Amino acid sequence: MSNIDKRNRLNENPFSYQITKEDTVFILFHGKRVKILKGKEAEKFLTRIEDAEDEKEEQLILAKITGNFKRGNERRD
Repeated sequence: MSNIDKRNRLNENPFSYQITKEDTVFILFHGKRVKILKGKEAEKFLTRIEDAEDEKEEQLILAKITGNFKRGNERRD
């Protein structure tokens, strides 16, 4: 896993998630919503998160699910 996060950005825990009563999952990056998961996609995500061994692996799962959404020109308000 050391080759995946070469700049150690996942150590800062930039990703988080919230689960609603309707089992909708909101994935957040620095507190801003970047992805919404529903239905089977949300179930699959929750299973993967439960199976994660540590916090860094959870961050990696969250990063992979969000995809390539950062382009470098986003503001950090």
